[in-house]
Amino acid sequence: MKTFSYSKTFLLGFGFFGVSVIWATYNAYVPLMLDGKFGLSAWWIGVFMVLDNVAALLIQPPVGAWSDRLRTPLGRRLPFILIGAPVGAVFFGLLPVISILPLFAVCAGGLLISMAFWRTPVVALMPDITPSQYRSQANGIINFMGGLGSVVSFAVGSMLYARNPGYAFWLGSALVLVSALLVVLFIREPKVFDEKEQEKLPNILVSVKMVFGEKEKSAARILLAIFFWFLSYNAIEAFFTLYGVNHLGLAEADSAFQLTYISLVFLIFALPAGYIGASFGRRRTIMTGIALMGLAILVLYFTPTALLTAKFAQVTKTAGLYPLSLVLMVAGFAWAMININSLPMVVDMTEDVRIGTYTGLYYFASTLAAITGPVMFGGVVGLSNNNYNLMMLLSPIFLILAWVMMLGVRRGEAKKLSSLESQE
Repeated sequence: MKTFSYSKTFLLGFGFFGVSVIWATYNAYVPLMLDGKFGLSAWWIGVFMVLDNVAALLIQPPVGAWSDRLRTPLGRRLPFILIGAPVGAVFFGLLPVISILPLFAVCAGGLLISMAFWRTPVVALMPDITPSQYRSQANGIINFMGGLGSVVSFAVGSMLYARNPGYAFWLGSALVLVSALLVVLFIREPKVFDEKEQEKLPNILVSVKMVFGEKEKSAARILLAIFFWFLSYNAIEAFFTLYGVNHLGLAEADSAFQLTYISLVFLIFALPAGYIGASFGRRRTIMTGIALMGLAILVLYFTPTALLTAKFAQVTKTAGLYPLSLVLMVAGFAWAMININSLPMVVDMTEDVRIGTYTGLYYFASTLAAITGPVMFGGVVGLSNNNYNLMMLLSPIFLILAWVMMLGVRRGEAKKLSSLESQE
């Protein structure tokens, strides 16, 4: 019997906390390393930033399907966490001390492979232990923890990076180990799945064909929407520190710190966004967030640089508060509306026995966007003589496409609570 437990959901959120610390640090500082340490062009930086995502595209969906089939004394998901988290922590800690580009690329690839190995299973644990009616709220909680991880990475990590780049990475390695340990020690998986159902589960490729071959296209449309909004978001995230340095004239640490404002507001509104989705409707909440985020990004494109960087206050020794920061706060709120409610919509389009598979499909769409976006945007920046501001014009186009896709989504709202499910 599934029950909704705030305490267990917060503990599960530590898994997402660890993942977020790693990738927030990676996305903020690896482009700076590739630019400063290795002297790569914007296009090659974009290519490098998607090489690891190619591995994720190949690994995360089949691992999700594999975890649906796996039966061990620890459960279906926890063995992946026990293996992937420690290996990922080691690779991550090595990145700042490597000065040879091919070795750096190998280390980054090893990081992504190990992280991809446990990311889908740890996220699939949320719907595993949560009734459908409470999945938006539960996703709000675990994304709150993910947002907290990003805030720690950007705020604390930026100060550590200013002293020694290695400190930010070693902090991430330590935090991911502690986070994974808490999940393994305190989360117990349900063991109520029919072994006969397990034998009938299709592999990930068959699942993709089934989704896009369905007469009712809600699942296909939301996966396309996820692709488009992550295409928009991930491409900007990958290049934002370079945008701040090259277009706005901010210092490296200050530019990286600005991402704190997105993560901080996302953190604040992660829980409310889940409750808004539960009461207002997941689809309408997501569409509102898409529109708001598109408008915020367009403001960055059309507002003069001098106005965006007019300092209101000095927040830390290396970072300030600007009009830019306020716009990023709006984007953080919009991203919470979108991101908190999308995974619950996807997993509520299938039965519980296939949750890992559909979680894998969710990451298939988002990872494909992470591969496409940086290369596409990096190419545009390179062809425009390093005009990083063009990202803020192209990004809303893909948000419009995501909004159009969501118009045709008819399934994925919370299912009715059964008599066997209750709130703790």
